Amino acid sequence: MAGMPREPETTTVLFACVQNAGRSQIAAELFNRHADPARARAISGGTRPAPAVHPAVAEALREIGIETAGAVPRRLTPELAAGAAWLITMGCGDECPVVPGARVEDWALEDPAGKPLERVRAIRDQIERRVRALIEAQRWGRALP
Repeated sequence: MAGMPREPETTTVLFACVQNAGRSQIAAELFNRHADPARARAISGGTRPAPAVHPAVAEALREIGIETAGAVPRRLTPELAAGAAWLITMGCGDECPVVPGARVEDWALEDPAGKPLERVRAIRDQIERRVRALIEAQRWGRALP
């Protein structure tokens, strides 16, 4: 309708790593937990996806109330990346995708693949701090009741 203010578009943040079975899965799950879905949402993908989310990653997320039973690592394709305003890469180096027009950040984070649960918890917590800082800096947080 003419004269009606438009709703702002939801910003899409794409988290990418090699296998999409660890870091990018953790980041997307935590982002979607903490961000206001009317303001921003996260998706994730990998350059060479693993067959499943790493078991220790699934357990570390389950411990904080996030179930990954339905999560399946997926290939990072141009179609998946289309519309992403942000691309946050995590250890994919030269394999990292190019997303035209997206703001790019690289988070140097340890790969949780094959690590013991205690180490995966530490990686999860480090990712959560970064995700919360990004949400706060961009004002994507959930409105308080």
